[in-house]
Amino acid sequence: MRYLLTVNARPRSVDAADPDTPLLWILRDRLGLTGTKYGCGVGVCGACTVHLDGEAARSCQVPVSAAAGKRVTTIEGLSGSENGDHPCQRAWLEEDVAQCGYCQPGMIMEMAALLARRSKPSQTDVDDALSDHVCRCGTYARIRRAARRLTGGA
Repeated sequence: MRYLLTVNARPRSVDAADPDTPLLWILRDRLGLTGTKYGCGVGVCGACTVHLDGEAARSCQVPVSAAAGKRVTTIEGLSGSENGDHPCQRAWLEEDVAQCGYCQPGMIMEMAALLARRSKPSQTDVDDALSDHVCRCGTYARIRRAARRLTGGA
């Protein structure tokens, strides 16, 4: 079956034999957008977080059939340019957050969705948004510094 998606502001047509194929695999395997990471496959680690119509979503849990006709934004399309200059990406770089970096695209996408919903989130908002994201390297202190940089010290 053919599905029409808008991925990073570009219309894309993809074939998927199974309508339950996770969006994650469509993005990575069919469209070559490998910035979205496979972590756990059950929606608990957050490494695969993308925006679906502007809201953070775990792409390993979203079937391609549910994403059809919606706007999908990946880490590659977050800034709207290939420079990676979205404020969240810059904050992560300025705070040297990444160690292995595997989980960071998902956290950046989650934080960007939060800031799009609420321009001045509280520290509780930030904690709630990022609480179920897993960083196996344990860079949580740097993640919190990057989040504070984005929220003006919240």
